[in-house]
Amino acid sequence: MLTLDKIYHASHVLRDVVRETKLVAAPKINKDCNVYLKPECLQLTGSFKLRGSGYMISQLSDEEKSHGVIACSAGNHAQGVALAATKYGIKSLICLPDGAPISKVEATKNYGAEVCMVPGVYDDAYNKAIELRDKCNYTFVHPFDDINVIAGQGTIGLEIMEEMSDVDAVVVPIGGGGLISGVAFACKKLNPKIKVYGVQAEGAPSMFESIKQGKIVSLDRVNTIADGIKVKEPGENTFQLVRDYVDEIVTVSEDEISSAILALIEQQKMIAEGAGAVSVAAVMFNKLPVKGKKVVCVVSGGNIDVTILSRVIKRGLMNTGRSAGLCIELMDKPGQLEQVSRIIAKCGGNVISVHHERASETADINGCYLRLVLETRNFDHIKMIEDALKEQGFKLV
Repeated sequence: MLTLDKIYHASHVLRDVVRETKLVAAPKINKDCNVYLKPECLQLTGSFKLRGSGYMISQLSDEEKSHGVIACSAGNHAQGVALAATKYGIKSLICLPDGAPISKVEATKNYGAEVCMVPGVYDDAYNKAIELRDKCNYTFVHPFDDINVIAGQGTIGLEIMEEMSDVDAVVVPIGGGGLISGVAFACKKLNPKIKVYGVQAEGAPSMFESIKQGKIVSLDRVNTIADGIKVKEPGENTFQLVRDYVDEIVTVSEDEISSAILALIEQQKMIAEGAGAVSVAAVMFNKLPVKGKKVVCVVSGGNIDVTILSRVIKRGLMNTGRSAGLCIELMDKPGQLEQVSRIIAKCGGNVISVHHERASETADINGCYLRLVLETRNFDHIKMIEDALKEQGFKLV
């Protein structure tokens, strides 16, 4: 049974294991409410997962510790288990899906774990870990559906309530549900009036669909840049706790996640992975009834692969009107590019890419296409540039 005493005990045990992450004000995320961030992306190992795995491993018997531990993960839980096991002098074996970011795989090895790569997604890695557990007598450290793991994650809720007792709502990412189960339980026990909201990616809405249908649902496939919450099926314990203690679950799109990652980088100088940014995305795009409220968004992790980060930034720029692509049909004669450039410069746009293309598809046999990529301020700025070009007789394709 999960109890508030167990979460307080976890907080005491983890005092020398985890880093305390103080709340950070984020006034620009949504001007209609008072937003604060719980930056677990700054946690040791770069994610909240160290809390749950650290507490669970600390409670093992000496015999269980002697056999070592095994876990499966998309990356963050792996690092938490690896570091916690190394701290307690225990052998650890981690099964990871072969699509896990290279940075997370290498980090797991560096924390002292042995790694087993498994073809497929998280659920395939889970099945392999269970197989090896039974074969080699390891103790399995579940990433979310274990009461001690949930209690460890619940320490985040205690810290939020201790630092900001008058908070109105807490917004938490959901994958398998371990984080939100612990946070919601702790917050609701300390203040039953507080609202706890969960957020999932549109491409992996397993808990969203499970609560909606009133039973645990296993998705056929999941697809999202938020790899830390790419889970096909929630746990039995987490499903029950979310059903009992979480007020509402919403989903966010890939574009909204990308925009939230970009906003955190620019406004807060904070790096979040996709899973960590979904809570911010939900508040940023008004998916939740938090207008006028004091809101804490749990930024659950910051272990984003740098190759993905560059693509996410480009997508985020486009989604917020900070970057625009224009295709202009021109007469193929001298001076046209100069005239287009002058109009864009007068409007305050910055051309960062130019491609001139002679094409037979144009309406005029002497026509050509000019493809431009611009740096812009917002969507209104893009429209101003387009209108100025049209006023001068240029045809936008």
